[in-house]
Amino acid sequence: GGPIDIVARLLAPHFVEGLGQQVIVDNRAGANGIIAMDIVAKASPDGRTLFFGTTGNLAVNASLYPKLPFNIHRDFTPITHVASTSSLIYVHPALPARTLPEFIAYAGANPGKINFSSSGSGGIPHLAGELLNIAAKVKTVHVAYKGTAPAISALLSGEVQYMVSSVVSGLQHLKAGRLRAVATLTTKRLALLPDLPTANETLPGFEVDNWYGLIAPAGASTSVVTRLHGEIVRIIRIPAIHEKLVAQGIEPVGSAPQAFDAFWKAEIAKWARVVKSADIRPE
Repeated sequence: GGPIDIVARLLAPHFVEGLGQQVIVDNRAGANGIIAMDIVAKASPDGRTLFFGTTGNLAVNASLYPKLPFNIHRDFTPITHVASTSSLIYVHPALPARTLPEFIAYAGANPGKINFSSSGSGGIPHLAGELLNIAAKVKTVHVAYKGTAPAISALLSGEVQYMVSSVVSGLQHLKAGRLRAVATLTTKRLALLPDLPTANETLPGFEVDNWYGLIAPAGASTSVVTRLHGEIVRIIRIPAIHEKLVAQGIEPVGSAPQAFDAFWKAEIAKWARVVKSADIRPE
C-alpha cells in the first residue's frame, strides 16, 4: 500500500506485452527492505527475480546497518533508476515562516526548539531533516513516528513544527490550508506547484532525491539487463502510465544501467556522510 508498492503494481502488468510473462509483485516487508534484498542477492541471475526499492533500501542501509547479509556493491546488478518522487518541506501554519530563508532564519534564532517528524528513524524524511540541519547550519530536533500518517498528524496538530514528506502525502493539506510548503527538494520546480521554490535556490546543491531503482542479482547477463531496462523505459513512456506517475508527484526516469550504477554509488556515499555526521543509528 505504500508508494513503492503502488508504482510496482502500476508497472507490473505491462511486462506481459514485451516479455510474454506475468510479473508478480511479492512484498517482503521488514527490516527496511533488507529481507527482500537478501532474497534477490541469493537468487539465480536469470532476470526472473528482481528487487524494486527506494533510496532508503538501496542507498541508506549500506551505512545505517553495519552487518548486512549481503554486499551492496558486490551482490547486485543495476538495471535502471525507474523514477524519482518529489518531497517538500512542510511547516505548520503557526510557524512564522513562509519561505525557506525565513524558516532557516527562525530555526537559527531558536536552536533546539523546532522539532520535525518523520516516518521512522533512518528513513529519507529523517535524513533529509538532518541534511537540512547540516546545509543550513541550524539545529532542529528529530521526532520519529511509526509511519507517515502519524508523522503528518503530529505536524497537523502542532506537536512538531515541520517535516519532509512526499507531495502526495501532504498535497490535500496544502490545498486546505492546514499546512504550508516552503520548498521542494527537487532540482527544478514542480509542474504541480510552479510557484514553490526549490531548496537549492536558497541552499545551492541541496537536493533530496527519493528515487526508485530496479536491480537484479550479481551475474545477470548484459542481454538480460538490456532487455529489462528496455521494458521499463517502454512502460514508463506509455502515456497513461506517465500521466498517473506525474499526477502523484513521481517523475519517470529510466536511466541506462551504467548511468544508474554511477548515480547509485554517489547516493550511497552521500547518505553515508549524513548518517555519520548526524550519528544516526537504527532503532
